[in-house]
Amino acid sequence: MDTSRQVPDGSTAKSEPAAAAQRQRRSIAEKRGMVEETLVEGASVARIARAHGVNVNQLFGWRRLYLSGRLGEQKPTMKLLPVRVSESLPPVTTHASGEASSSMEVANPKPILGTIHIELCQAQIRIEGGADPGLVRVLLECLTR
Repeated sequence: MDTSRQVPDGSTAKSEPAAAAQRQRRSIAEKRGMVEETLVEGASVARIARAHGVNVNQLFGWRRLYLSGRLGEQKPTMKLLPVRVSESLPPVTTHASGEASSSMEVANPKPILGTIHIELCQAQIRIEGGADPGLVRVLLECLTR
């Protein structure tokens, strides 16, 4: 019965870094290509992973990222917000003095100023009167971040 211990020689210590060096770094295009292969109807993820020398769980992880839109470069996109337009009648103006309106007011009526009411989960904003479109754009961009 041999009870002696074998002392590891230098060859096993060198094989560990060699195994780590064999790890392949896949480009985003390669990952996307493999994932797109798995999305074909009837495709086997396990077979595709084996054909490319990738762990099945890794391929499923890339697939999850791909389907959520997070595999690859994120291009800045404009976010659209739901809009509901409601009609409301302008407030009726009454004259306390009872005098008739001058002919100048009838010829050039004042523009009816609108109201913008924005409701978000974390804020409510009400803009009355004329609003600068640039200001409204900046306000909405800040709120949707």
